[in-house]
Amino acid sequence: MNLLPTATSTDVQEQQPRVAVLPIGSFEQHGRYLPLITDTAIACIISQEIADAYPVHLLPPITMSCSHEHASFPGTVSLSAKTLFAVVDDIRASLARSGITKLVIVNGHGGNYVLSNIAQEANVDGPAVSLFPLGSDWDRARDYGGLTSDRHGDMHAGEIETSILLHAAPELVREGYTDADHDGGARPFLLVQGMSAYTESGVIGYPSYATEAKGKAVLESLRIGFAAHLSLLSGVDGASPRDR
Repeated sequence: MNLLPTATSTDVQEQQPRVAVLPIGSFEQHGRYLPLITDTAIACIISQEIADAYPVHLLPPITMSCSHEHASFPGTVSLSAKTLFAVVDDIRASLARSGITKLVIVNGHGGNYVLSNIAQEANVDGPAVSLFPLGSDWDRARDYGGLTSDRHGDMHAGEIETSILLHAAPELVREGYTDADHDGGARPFLLVQGMSAYTESGVIGYPSYATEAKGKAVLESLRIGFAAHLSLLSGVDGASPRDR
């Protein structure tokens, strides 16, 4: 799969998009069967679905973010929250200089709490930044895709992430996901103790339930659900996907 957009400057000039889409992933462990780039790959897959359906300016991904809860697992690399904030702020400023003042952040990593603060600050004077997918978007996608697990139980390297990759980038999924299910329980002190307090394998979820068909349906739901975010930012009621 190609994680980078291939549009030319001329393409953007002709399209004149009003909204940019920024995928943000992570570089963190996802068990023994999914790669460290899993969150980045998923953010890019969702963003490409959006760009194929709506007139947006697709940006390349931020590939490292706030993965400190995974620090005890080999390979994980993190940025501080202040660094991620600054990078997104710089990107917004650069976009604004080119006339694009609206941004959708497609967040592939649940630990990027600072992105909510970015949106809060950016939207004080009116809609400028939207986070996607929100929890409600993920819940609708789970229902639409017929997933067995719920969002709490299937937190990391589970049914939904594995399903999306089985559909969109099966080459990234290694053997072992069919017998890697792990229930991480309530996890009340995740931010204090990190992931290793709740899982030895790095998995919290149910990858054995994953299928390519579920991944395809999840992405379809997210693609449709993005219309509400675009309408809010662009001020155009009833924004809908282009014919595909």
